[in-house]
Amino acid sequence: MAYQLVIFDNDGVLVDSEPTAHRILSGYLTELGYPTTLEDSLRDFLGNAGRNVHEVVARRYGGTLPEDFERRCHERVFAAFREELAPTPDAAEVLAELGRRGVPYCLASSSDHAWIELTLERTGLRPLLPAGSVFSAQDVGGVGKPAPDLFLHAAAALGVAPADCLVVEDSPNGVLAARAAGMDVLGYTALTPGPKLTGAGATALIGRLPELLDRLTA
Repeated sequence: MAYQLVIFDNDGVLVDSEPTAHRILSGYLTELGYPTTLEDSLRDFLGNAGRNVHEVVARRYGGTLPEDFERRCHERVFAAFREELAPTPDAAEVLAELGRRGVPYCLASSSDHAWIELTLERTGLRPLLPAGSVFSAQDVGGVGKPAPDLFLHAAAALGVAPADCLVVEDSPNGVLAARAAGMDVLGYTALTPGPKLTGAGATALIGRLPELLDRLTA
C-alpha cells in the first residue's frame, strides 16, 4: 500500500529515552517506598500516560504518590537526558530517506511538548522534525494513548485520511491507539516482545527502523 503519512512514536522509536527514563522512574518509586525494578517499570509503564503510575501504586501498594511526583520525576529525567540521550539506531537516516522519497512523516507522542522538545534537541533530530510535524497529547486535552485522539489529530492536521497512515509504535498502548484510529501499525520490537505488540493488533513487526522503508511502496 502507498501510505500518505508515516506517524512515529517518539520515546523508544526515534529517541532512545526509555531505558534512561525508566531507570530514573523505578529508582524514584523505590526511594519513595514502592520497590520497582527497571523491568517492572518497562512492563507496567512503557507507553502509558503518567497517571498510570499513580494508579499502579494505589492498586499494588495501597499508596499515594506526592503531589509533586511528576514534576520531580521529570526534573530527574531531564537532567539525565542532558547527559546521556541519543537517537535510536538509524532514526536520523530513516527520517532523511523518507524526506528524499517525498513521503510525509510526523511524530505523535503522549509526552508533553517540553519533553519532546528536549529529546529532539539533545539527539539532533530537531532539524528533521519541524514544529508542524510534532504532536503531543497536550494538543488533544492531555488524552494519551491508548485513546486514538492523538493519532486522529495528527492525521487531520496534515490532511491525511486515517486509512492512509502507517504508525510505528513500540508499546501495546500505542498499537491499540493506532488501531482504534483505523491505521496500520508496525510494532517496533527493540524493547517490547513481538507477541505483546501483535496481541495488541500490530499489523506487522520490525526489529530495525530501516525495515520500515521496505514496507512503503511508490
